[in-house]
Amino acid sequence: MREALTQEEMTKHQDFKYITMKKRRIFLKNALLAGIAVTANGLPASCRSTEKGNKTFNIGIIGLDTSHSPAFAKYINDPEKESMAGMQVTAAYPYGSERIESSAKRIPEYTEQFRSMGIAVLEDMDELIRQSDGILLETNDGTMHLEQAMRVIEAKKPLFIDKPVAARLPDVIRIYEAAEKNKVPLFSSSSLRYLAKAQEVRHNNLIGEVTGASTYSPEELEPSHSDLYWYGIHGVEILYTLMGTGCQRLKRITTDTTDLVIGEWEDGRLGTFRGDLKKRQQYGGLAYGTEGVIEVGPFDGYGPLIEKIAVFFQTGKAPVPPEETVELYTYMEAADVSKRNNGDWVELKDVYEQASAHN
Repeated sequence: MREALTQEEMTKHQDFKYITMKKRRIFLKNALLAGIAVTANGLPASCRSTEKGNKTFNIGIIGLDTSHSPAFAKYINDPEKESMAGMQVTAAYPYGSERIESSAKRIPEYTEQFRSMGIAVLEDMDELIRQSDGILLETNDGTMHLEQAMRVIEAKKPLFIDKPVAARLPDVIRIYEAAEKNKVPLFSSSSLRYLAKAQEVRHNNLIGEVTGASTYSPEELEPSHSDLYWYGIHGVEILYTLMGTGCQRLKRITTDTTDLVIGEWEDGRLGTFRGDLKKRQQYGGLAYGTEGVIEVGPFDGYGPLIEKIAVFFQTGKAPVPPEETVELYTYMEAADVSKRNNGDWVELKDVYEQASAHN
């Protein structure tokens, strides 16, 4: 039999219960605003019961080959994060890239980290999906995302897919079409979308109407993926946050050290992405508006994205419309087409139509 708690342990236990109740109240408020069903405990009616009879939204993670997996799990499971009310990462499936060495070699280390956090590591992905109320698809290798995402979508579980959605545009389109057909909530984003000033420009008219933008990020390449999907996506995500949808055509200029993608929007605005092929870790950009110019960046952590994921799981509503995410990936695919055509202008609609025909 376990010995009685010490006074110090009792205090910590009481503090934990207090924090948890505060988190639940915030969760209840968000749920009621979103119009979703909740229990008397203030948690989603669809959630599973824990051993103690409380309700918890159980999150499963697919893929322990990226630093995002332990970082996201620690943030979500932190009892002092009131915004993570009623949510818990409870299980993970470790695989994960099998052939990209820089990713695959991380799996043993991150597997042990998860076990040390008391998170179950399962060898059966379908069992993970069955046990979970929502899924974080974190596998670093986008070539595996179509097969993994389809299994989650078939189970009708809300799904966040970390970048990239897939390795090629036809797979991106197939995933989003399957989610729509099955009425499965789907959200994907780079954490760079949630730079504080970029969000203010987008949603709070910080510089009036946006007339253009120039963004930048590292651009490490992975041969199995469209060039910008692997790492350039971070800067492209900032660009789309600032500019919104409507890119009509683009051209790409490449040197040994730099990629420059020039996009022309339907209303005549120009937006550029500059990819640093030397992989220096710098992220940001400039937004141009009718009321001024402002610098956005630098990167300030995963927290803002994880907060959006939590609200997504609570409400079932993606904070980024599917159309915007699909266009963003079409933009990056079109950049590859332009590169193959020696920097010619490429129409995004042509790239999308061709990809749709092959999905």
